[in-house]
Amino acid sequence: MVSLTTPVCDFGQDALDFALPGVDGQVWTLDKAKGPKGLLVMFICNHCPYVKAIQARLTRDCAELKTLGVNSIAIMSNDPNEYAEDSFENMKAISDQWQFPFPYVLDETQQVAKAYGAVCTPDFFGYNADLKLQYRGRLDESRKQAAEANVRRDLFEAMKQVAQTDQGPLEQIPSMGCSIKWKV
Repeated sequence: MVSLTTPVCDFGQDALDFALPGVDGQVWTLDKAKGPKGLLVMFICNHCPYVKAIQARLTRDCAELKTLGVNSIAIMSNDPNEYAEDSFENMKAISDQWQFPFPYVLDETQQVAKAYGAVCTPDFFGYNADLKLQYRGRLDESRKQAAEANVRRDLFEAMKQVAQTDQGPLEQIPSMGCSIKWKV
């Protein structure tokens, strides 16, 4: 397992379209996923300890962001042939277990992750209503274990600001996680 951090936010970069199958049986596109105030595109997986440590917080924060008009979508781009825990069937189970308030979709070809420049799980891309990038940072201080309950909710606060002002914070702390497991 390689631990990586995300690059700094490239403010104003356009969100890229996709058409990916969700665990709910639907095909999700950028237009279908976006909310009236923005969209959070997340690259996650099932097996990564960094993602496991934040699942409850991620579910909570995405549900709260939805009430502010910011929708979320989670994309799983790992090679499930190398990591069986990341299979589509297990994606369904995890989504059900955590009652994800967002679509959980499979990027089987890994082309979406490559196009976005995703490097790790979790990797967060926060877009405003015009689908311009405003946040590329961490959820909070959590690493392989969840941080203390009272830590600043970096991603939530940033996306709340995006919903209210269309602009993300200038100061952002990169996300950290396991490298995406690319097919060879």
